[in-house]
Amino acid sequence: MKQRRKFSVELKRQVIEELLSGLTTSAQLMRRHDISSGLLYHWKEQYARGRFNNEPSKEATLEDRVRQLEQLVGRLTLENEFIKIAVQRGLLSPPKQSDGSLLSIVTSSKAPKGGAGS
Repeated sequence: MKQRRKFSVELKRQVIEELLSGLTTSAQLMRRHDISSGLLYHWKEQYARGRFNNEPSKEATLEDRVRQLEQLVGRLTLENEFIKIAVQRGLLSPPKQSDGSLLSIVTSSKAPKGGAGS
């Protein structure tokens, strides 16, 4: 079994900066360093995100922020759905106008009986 090659951060950065400068084509770089096109473009993406001790590109920074916000929207949507179901089943009560919290747990000794459809 072949051992995996390890490339230094400096070599990766040098290869990508050479590619971005336009002095050398991607095919020439792949042949010279014996790397695949997939690896070269993976390095290019990492370079854009600032993973090689360089400044990340503005586009990559914005893409990361969008990804974070999409994850937050997904998480909040799930929480909202759980809360709606809990209110429908009587496990939570809607907040009172004077109450500062969003939800208050029903602290009744009478728990709802039955399954999911009751």
